[in-house]
Amino acid sequence: MLNRGLTTALLGIGAAQFLKVPLHYVETGQWDWKKTFGSGDMPSSHSSAVTSLTTYVGMKNGVSSMDFGICSIFGLIVMYDAMGIRWQAGQTAIAVNDLYEQVEHFADKHPDINYKKQEKELKEMLGHMPIEVVGGAVLGVALGALSYLLESGKKKA
Repeated sequence: MLNRGLTTALLGIGAAQFLKVPLHYVETGQWDWKKTFGSGDMPSSHSSAVTSLTTYVGMKNGVSSMDFGICSIFGLIVMYDAMGIRWQAGQTAIAVNDLYEQVEHFADKHPDINYKKQEKELKEMLGHMPIEVVGGAVLGVALGALSYLLESGKKKA
């Protein structure tokens, strides 16, 4: 494996994105395979990626290593951003889409108003609720530890 840390983080993203489909089914009773490539929802693939990498690096190099420190700060920033700025951007998109819909209804009732219909709604699922970030982090810790343990097991064999 060329770079086990990078591979571990990418597997964290992939596992989280895949898990969104069955978790959505449990919640709604509907299979939505588009969730595999979308943002938002449970678990956070951002959190899974950064915590799997951080866990792997911490187990491999030790928690006192510079690499672990860098991964930890990077991970905290990513997870904070997922719950903060990206979540707020999604909430803003919801409000703007609602506003467009109201203006469209108003323009339909008043033909003298010049209104160009919005071609496409803004994407609303951008960020995560805290529980989704925590879910991604738990998944990431498990994947990072598993990656390290599998690597260690191969070296001993």
